Amino acid sequence: MVDRADRFIEVSLDKRGVTCTAKLLDDRAPITCEAVWNALPLGGDVYHAKYARNEIYTLLPPFAPEEPPLENPTITPIPGDLCYFTFTDTQLGTNSYGYETDAKHQGRTQVIDLALFYERNNLLINGDAGWVPGIVWGTVVDGLDRMADACQDLWRAGALGETLNFRRA
Repeated sequence: MVDRADRFIEVSLDKRGVTCTAKLLDDRAPITCEAVWNALPLGGDVYHAKYARNEIYTLLPPFAPEEPPLENPTITPIPGDLCYFTFTDTQLGTNSYGYETDAKHQGRTQVIDLALFYERNNLLINGDAGWVPGIVWGTVVDGLDRMADACQDLWRAGALGETLNFRRA
């Protein structure tokens, strides 16, 4: 593997004006990090997790030339973890998920979920599908406290009109 300097991104909730800085885990998830880095900036409507607990995420069209393998997997993400998930339209298509019919990901055969976990005690299990391992590709190194406060506000006040964005720092 090529030795490179650390790479950092900014993760933001734009409407709330909150950002944090994350370091890419190139040594643990090199294929995923490269795919995300090459596709930046990325972002879209934000959702707060219904099953995983302390997670916010956005749903995007596929952007990698090939889907990354399940490198650096977890089912128990910790505060500050950035995770990458791949879902099919049928996996996210049931009414139990609560997505509105005009959500931007509706109708796609494949959906990429980029997530930020902001607090502890998360477990990636889904009542419809079972365990849902994610790829940990980054970790927040600055501003997690501010982001966690904004995520709690998003949980209480709602996500409508808010976006989750990932940009090179």
